[in-house]
Amino acid sequence: MGGQQALRQGDAVMVTRLTEGLRAESLAALPEWTHDAERDAITRRFVFQDFNQAFGFMTRVALIAEKADHHPEWSNVWNRVDILLTTHDADGLSIRDIQMATAIDALV
Repeated sequence: MGGQQALRQGDAVMVTRLTEGLRAESLAALPEWTHDAERDAITRRFVFQDFNQAFGFMTRVALIAEKADHHPEWSNVWNRVDILLTTHDADGLSIRDIQMATAIDALV
């Protein structure tokens, strides 16, 4: 994947929206995720055997999200977890979403 798009401003790093080329390259590497063009986000549904497995998965994702300081929009209904990733500060997909999706995929 291409270089990380971030700008330094003082001590903070501002993450920027992916370019069209990086977006296409990143989405190709995440075939289970669907691009929501309206929100410039990616989504994926995970289905487990039961609520306990779904909740355990959400707990593992929460730990990753907290460490990365990048939190998903998600919902859970019994054995199903729906996740949407976008970077609100960048007004769309950023490298942070791609990294989060990759980390989430490694859990299943």
